[in-house]
Order: sequence, then C-alpha cells, then structure tokens
Amino acid sequence: MITVCSLESRRGDEMRGLIERAGGRAVIAPSMKEVPLDDRAPVFTFLDRLLAGEVDLFIFLTGVGARALLEAAATRHEPARVTESINRTKVLVRGPKPVPVLKEAGIRIDLRAPEPNTWREILAVLAEAGYELSGRRVVIQEYGAPNRELEAALRSRGASVETVAVYRWGLPDDLAPLKAAIESTIRGEFQGLLFTSAQQAVHVLRVAEQLGLRDQWLEAANRCVIGSIGPTATETLVHHGLTPDVEPEHGKMGHLVRAFFEEGPRSPKWPAG
Repeated sequence: MITVCSLESRRGDEMRGLIERAGGRAVIAPSMKEVPLDDRAPVFTFLDRLLAGEVDLFIFLTGVGARALLEAAATRHEPARVTESINRTKVLVRGPKPVPVLKEAGIRIDLRAPEPNTWREILAVLAEAGYELSGRRVVIQEYGAPNRELEAALRSRGASVETVAVYRWGLPDDLAPLKAAIESTIRGEFQGLLFTSAQQAVHVLRVAEQLGLRDQWLEAANRCVIGSIGPTATETLVHHGLTPDVEPEHGKMGHLVRAFFEEGPRSPKWPAG
C-alpha cells in the first residue's frame, strides 16, 4: 500500500478519506492557517474609496477572502451600501468559490475566469470581454498571499492596481505533524506527496529550513510521486526545485487524488508491486 502525505489543513479529514478510498495510506500534515490581520486600517481606507466610486474593476479570488472582506466592511458600513458600491464596478471572480458568497450578498457577477483559474485566465476573460484596462482602477481581493504575477500583468496593461486583504497565511499553531512529515519524507517513508496550494510548498520549505533540513527534504521529496492541484501550485513547486508528476485537469481535491492514483503508477518513482 502506497503511503501518501498531504499538506492540507482545513480539509484534512476530507483529503484523508479520499486517499484511503483510493487505496492509499494517508498522512495529513497541516501546513497553513488563516491569520486575521490585526490592522484593518488599509481595509477601511479602501472601503472609503470604494464608496466614493473610485474603483472600476473588482477582482475576487477566493470565497473565504470575499466573505471576510464583506464581514469587515459590515463593521464600518451598512452592508447594502457596500453591495451597491461594488455593483457599480465591474466584478470578476476567479473560479466558483466566490460566487455563492457574492450572490448571498446581492452582488452582481459580470465575468468569471475559468479553470485552471490562474492569473492568465483572468487576463484572457477580460480580453475576450473587450475590457480596456488602460487607466482603470483595479482592486484585487488577496487570498492570504500576494498574486504578484496578476498585479504586474494588470499594471503592464495600464491599470492602477490596489490589493485588499483581511487575512494572511500563517504556519499552524502545532508544527509537530509538519516537522514529523518532513523527517518521514527524508527517511523515505512516503511514496507520494500531494500539494493543494502553492503556499503549502512555501511553508513546508520554511519549516524544513528552520530544521536545517531543506536540501535533504527537497532531495527526498523529488524521489516521491508529487501531485499538484493546478498550474499555480505547479509553478511554485518548480520554482522551489520540486518536479510534479501529476496535475489534474480540474483543480479540485477529488480530481487530484483520482489523477494521482490513475496516472501516478506510470511514473518510475511509483513503488513496484
């Protein structure tokens, strides 16, 4: 039986079930947590500009971030007024997760960036809609970490870009499972590694560095069959020296696990027998 380590945090139990039903042994090592930002002043400054009509295009990247932003806004302004102000902008969502949050708030969605939901699809859907970015005031709802590629691409097309965030990604309070997983990887106890976000790779490498094991972990990780949830995670993994073997067509956990167990055995790194 192949042993697979997942760095998933919030949906760790779900990931465990997916791996076990596919015939693997699952080890879950949470690598992230959402940390609310103590300083809300930038959010409230942004809201003042939004209510003054100083935003042309609003890009929502995640459901969690959209909800957190609307909840923060409600502590300062009437929700109906915030909704009205957002509805005066062009609203673009990346993927399906912001959709129910915005609909619940009565916010109209004008454009949807399709899978695989990277910054490239955001630019493509804007181009297809004939939306001229030059001179536009664009706001990006961040999702725990900046999306520098998207910001740079928008600015290169003449837009002024502002980001707004109400949380960031932090390391979990209990690092013991992640440290144990790093050491287990080095000992060769895992045959598979699954990454469901780019930030997971950043965090596991940060902790490996703290342990003085970064290079050893990278070498050992590349002996495993590595599954990446999508292009953004894959780009980050490659940037840090990891080579993904499997990337599903659709960026969902179930699709990742299915692709891992269907395509992984073709890799020479897959254990014999």
